[in-house]
This record gives sequence, structure tokens and C-alpha cells, in this order.
Amino acid sequence: MINGALFRDAVISAAITINNRKREIDELNVYPVPDGDTGTNMSMTIGNSVEELKRMPDNTPIGDVAKTAASALLRGARGNSGVILSLIFRGISKGLSGLSEAGCDDFANALTLGVKAAYKAVMKPVEGTILTVSRSAAEKAAETAKSTNEDTIFWNDICNEAETVLAKTTDMLPQLKKAGVVDAGGMGFTIIIKAMKDIFCGGKIAEPAFRAAAQEAPVDTFRSAVSQYDADITFTYCTEFMIQKHDNCPDPFMLRAYLETIGDCVVLVDDEKIIKVHVHTDNPGNALQKALEFGYFINDPRPKIENMRIQHENKVKEAEQLEAGFVEAEPEKEFGFVAVAAGHGLEAMFNDLGVDVVVKGGQTMNPSTDDILRAILSTPANTVFVLPNNKNIIMAAEQAVKLTDKKVCVLQTRTIPQGIAAMMAFDESANLSENRINMTKAFEKVSTGLITFAARDSEFEGHSIKEGEILALDNGKLSFTERDITKATLKLVRKLAKSADASFVTVIYGADVTEENAEEMEKLIKSKLSDKIEVMMVNGGQPVYYYIISAE
Repeated sequence: MINGALFRDAVISAAITINNRKREIDELNVYPVPDGDTGTNMSMTIGNSVEELKRMPDNTPIGDVAKTAASALLRGARGNSGVILSLIFRGISKGLSGLSEAGCDDFANALTLGVKAAYKAVMKPVEGTILTVSRSAAEKAAETAKSTNEDTIFWNDICNEAETVLAKTTDMLPQLKKAGVVDAGGMGFTIIIKAMKDIFCGGKIAEPAFRAAAQEAPVDTFRSAVSQYDADITFTYCTEFMIQKHDNCPDPFMLRAYLETIGDCVVLVDDEKIIKVHVHTDNPGNALQKALEFGYFINDPRPKIENMRIQHENKVKEAEQLEAGFVEAEPEKEFGFVAVAAGHGLEAMFNDLGVDVVVKGGQTMNPSTDDILRAILSTPANTVFVLPNNKNIIMAAEQAVKLTDKKVCVLQTRTIPQGIAAMMAFDESANLSENRINMTKAFEKVSTGLITFAARDSEFEGHSIKEGEILALDNGKLSFTERDITKATLKLVRKLAKSADASFVTVIYGADVTEENAEEMEKLIKSKLSDKIEVMMVNGGQPVYYYIISAE
């Protein structure tokens, strides 16, 4: 029988283990676009439970431990793989509910419930993924539980089955077979249950692999010294600056002595050229003025002055809100909007279109269910539309809906242009049903093109791809590869405009494109397209994608 303490330690150990191996899982991604984050997402999802579990005493019933773990995983779920993992644990929690300890029959039932919950949440389940591996493990658990109640035999059988089926996933999906790898999500699940099995069979909690490296990393003595002081507030302003010494710079000790007369928590370090200062004072201007006697301020980093009392008040408020749970904004209107986007320009664009809260995220940086839930609850409206704008964020958004009584509608937007089109189709005078239909119709008409780079060598959809090559994606599918960003962009714009019979083309340029390059690109596009097609160039500031193109 497995008690609450063992189950607690097993989940903690599993979280540490998959975090140690997340890069190994990420690298299994066969898609050349930089989105190999399965291991990272699964690690962050289960890792969200660790601190809560550590606070649970040894005598906690296993049902309560499982419930705490499942709740934390659900709130921390990121990406499709993370959501599926959280649903498996949610089903396990239901199967162990009310139990003080659990035997093989209990876990067999719990795993079955977990797998059913995961399959139910996926609109079109694909075999050869984490779903297949977890289902096979659950089926083996049910079979083994009929013949033994010995935990070691039971969990060894489950893990052996998971490993066997994981190896078979290579032949279940053509893209995995071509790349010669197993499914990343399936591997993550296998790593997790094997780590849990080790605890159930008498092993010790795993050690973080990166702890030693962190200890050996160079120590920032200045920041280390500063961190000792920031707990107590006697003076109001935390003041930091760096100066380049004059040729005839006085002894820096004199600056330290002065600063100690106007404040506390003084940290001053210097070398032959630089003096770096930290001080808490009510007179930051005096500190800066005195510093000019020793040198001149440099621009990077610029002097920083922060009101610590306001910071402290904000931290107290945040802590109180966390302790009490989520704080829901009072409704001020009928409809509100939450959108997921990354990049200063895209965030501003969605705000201009009426989005109340923009959740930072997108490709390679999937927000958690918790992030989306907070955004929903902070939106001051009776009904909230959520625009995920990425296929790997839709499931997390849908799980957030289940955690609130607020009326929420998740639109299945898979790209930024689709999200923009949906917002432009919103009609304040229409009701929820009418807007859902009209906004969906609007974004489904949008063709989206993406220009990015290959994150790895790959054989994909008939293309032999080398790391660093330029990739052109047409509505989510790899269209062609190129060596030159400009050529790739022009070719994709023309293809999208023709296939969509477009009258309007928008090109959103990213953080790695200069304004000069964007202006030149705009001129080239206009010269290649019909005069009847209107072209708009927008600074999105997004990562990953050089250009995001929409044709309508």
C-alpha cells in the first residue's frame, strides 16, 4: 500500500527528474520550427506542484495529496502536452479521492480515469503520442492488478509497458519514423511514472542535476551584498548607479562615508575605472550630486531610483490576493477580451482593438492555465472572449474556463492574424451567440503566412531542411524553404495573396527585422502585387517570426 507521504515524494521526484531531462525531450521534436518545448512544458506543469506538496505533512491521506497535486498541475499546465499531463493527474486524483492509502487496484482504477479524462479533452486524438503510452500503461495496470497486490511488481509492469509502447511510437507516426525518434510527450510521461515508481519501490528523491553548476557559477558579489539589505525599510528610495571615474578621482571611501550619512544599506564596489553604488536614502538627488565629484554617469546601466515603500505595499497586496485566491474584477461592461501575444507592437495592436488583457506568450513560450485564468478574472466584463492565437495554447485556455464561474468563450484562433480578424468582427450591439458565430467566420477566412528559421536539421513533409534555413509556412504547413529572408517573404506574400484572392495584405515584422529592412520590404511587396491589393506594414516586435503575413 502507498500512503500520502510516498505519493507526495514520488510526484516531487518526478518533477525534479523531468526537469533534469527536459532538454532531452525538447530535442525529440521533429518539426523544424523553433517550438520544441514539450519537455519544458511538461516540466513546468508538474513542477508547479512541488512547493505545495513540500508543505504537506507525512500523515496527509493520499487522496488529499493527489488532489493538491492535480490542482497545481492544472493551474500550471502549459501547452498541449502539459494540459494532457494535468488531466491524467486529475483523473488519478478522482480515483484516489477519500483514500488514506492506495493499493494496486486503486491505482489501476485511478490511471484508467486519468487516461479517459485526457482522451476526452482532445478533439481528435492521435495514436503514437502521450495518449497511446498512457492508455497502454493504464491497461497494463488493470491487467496486473488482477494477479498481484505487490507494489513493486505492479509498478515495474506499468513502466515496462510504457517503455515498450514508447519505443513503438516511432513506427506509429510517419514523421517520427522518418526522424527515427520516439514521441516527446510519451517519453515525458514515461520518465514521470518511472521516477514515481522508484520512490514507491524504496528509492530516494532525485537530486536536481543543475544545482552543482549553479553553485559553481560566478557570484555577483555586488548583488549578493545588496540582497542582504532589501528586507527592512528605513529610508524610502533604493538608489543604484554606476559611474566612470575621473582621471583624478578622490578615494571612493569618501563617497561611501558620505552616503552613510544620508542613508543605509550602502554597498560600494570599485575597480580601476568604475564605481558601482547601492544605497537606501530619502535624498537620492544628493547621492547622485555627490557622485559627480568622483566621475560621470554611464548609460548602461542607467541610474535607478525605486520607491521601496510602494514596492512593499504592492508585494503585500499581491501576497494577500494569492492567499485569498484570485481577485475578480467587478464587471463594467457586457463583453471583455483576453488575447495571447508576444511583442510590444502586437500587444499594442490588440489593446487598440479593444482587448482588455494581453497575456504574454505564443510560440516557444506557452502561458499556463493559471496565467489565462488570471487574465479572465481581471477582465471587468460579464462575458470574456479568449483568443489563444496559437494551436498549442487552446487547450490551456479551455481548461481555464473550467476553473471559473464567469461566462467565457474561447475562440479557436490559431494565429495572430486570426485573432486580429476576430476582434475586428466583434459587434457590441450583438449578443454572445451572434458574436461567436461572426467572429469565428471572420478568422476562418484569414490566410496566415509565417517566415521563420529552422531550429534543427530535419526531414519534414518532403523537405530536407538544414538548421538556420528560412522556412515559409502557409496556414501552418511548411510551404518551402529559402536561404534569403527577403526572397522567402516575397514568394510567400504572392502565394497567399493569389490563393486567398486577397484585396488586403498585412505584414507584421518582428523583433529581428529593422525598420529600414521593413520599409524596403514594403516597397518590394507593393511593386510585386496588383495595385488593387492594399498592403499594410506593421511593427509587431514579435520573437521567433521575422514576418507574420495575413491575406484577406
